Amino acid sequence: MDPDDLTALGAAGIAARVHDGVVSAVHVARAHLARIEARDGVVGAFQVVDPARVIAEAEGVDSRADRFALPLAGVPVAVKDCVDVAGYPTRHGSAASPAEPARRDDELVKRLRAAGAIVVGKTRMPELAIWGFTHSELGTTRNPLDEASDPGGSSGGSAAAVAAGMAALALGTDGGGSIRIPAAYCGLVGVKPGAGVVPLPGRLDQHWCGLSAAGPLARTAQDAALMLSVLGAAPVVLGDDGPSRIALSLRVPSPFGRLHPDHRAAAVGAAARLRAGPGGATVTLADPPYPRGLATQWMRRWHAGVAHDLAALRLDPARVEARTATVARKGRRARPGRHAGAAWRERMVAWLDEGGYDLMIGPAVAGPAPAAGALHGRGYTRTLLQQARQVPYTPAWNLAGLPAMVAPVVIAGRAVGVQLVGRPGSEAALLTAA
Repeated sequence: MDPDDLTALGAAGIAARVHDGVVSAVHVARAHLARIEARDGVVGAFQVVDPARVIAEAEGVDSRADRFALPLAGVPVAVKDCVDVAGYPTRHGSAASPAEPARRDDELVKRLRAAGAIVVGKTRMPELAIWGFTHSELGTTRNPLDEASDPGGSSGGSAAAVAAGMAALALGTDGGGSIRIPAAYCGLVGVKPGAGVVPLPGRLDQHWCGLSAAGPLARTAQDAALMLSVLGAAPVVLGDDGPSRIALSLRVPSPFGRLHPDHRAAAVGAAARLRAGPGGATVTLADPPYPRGLATQWMRRWHAGVAHDLAALRLDPARVEARTATVARKGRRARPGRHAGAAWRERMVAWLDEGGYDLMIGPAVAGPAPAAGALHGRGYTRTLLQQARQVPYTPAWNLAGLPAMVAPVVIAGRAVGVQLVGRPGSEAALLTAA
């Protein structure tokens, strides 16, 4: 890494240099704006960037008397399009949404700015954050690790911004894997916190019938922990020792999907790495007690949640993508079971307790990223089946409301994501393992 390249530094490294007076927040901001100008014409991570606003924010950080104590002093952060940032439009990935600037920052953005972070722009996502890829009528995002490939979704623009060095951190949301899928495809650490750990955008009590969470995308577990500490109500402190007992599961928890050999090797290799690490974890090949109808229970909530969003945003069903309208139409008829999520969470926690497992590790996605824009304009059924084959591992943990995160393992020179799942409140333990 070029020691003079600020865009190659993580959040902790940038904040340390700003604290020490080695660089200013303005210097950091200009470096990242130059990186955006150089790369985003191809990558397409951002929906909107306002360089003058970015520099003004950085000047504000440099002028703060408390900047030496700010945990994210001068750190450039990208924000997913569905989260309000004052002065920027919130399009929700939809060409049908009016491009009116938000009047105020979301609570999550307030917390980031209070910690010294600089918002460098709003990032792209699929329409209404519905899918595990990132393209819509507003544009197609490409994976910085392979520009012919998709970055995953729905927080794909956020992941692409971090992977391309255009931001040190990014804020995403996750209703079925939308942070973890792009983390897996882009070689990042992505955290879906457990229910209630981080406020939802808009200060909602719940979103998508309890499926959704907000969380960080970062290049390292340390940076993810730093951002999660700012977003949540309590500091996330990484430990010195890893887990002592791990369940390794390779089972696909749905009728669809076939695990690619490299992704099998990544999960097995990650478990072996933890076994060889501090404390020498015991690894047991064991599958969690996935309930029958798990995918159906998740889909009912997903359908109903999208229908609610379409109505709440007052979007014309005739102007959204045809597959979005189909999801919403199904959602208006959906009847999500009221207790299925809690029952599944209790069953999973009991399984971890009975086995004495600190966490479960397994694949994050079934195989390599698809081609960028491959499903653009496709219908509901074709898109849904393709997604079911590609990303079957993540939705279970949204239904359960349990913390889950993705970290990269290098297989044959390529970053491949693995997923770690734990009990309520185990975010720090999962990040320590990562």
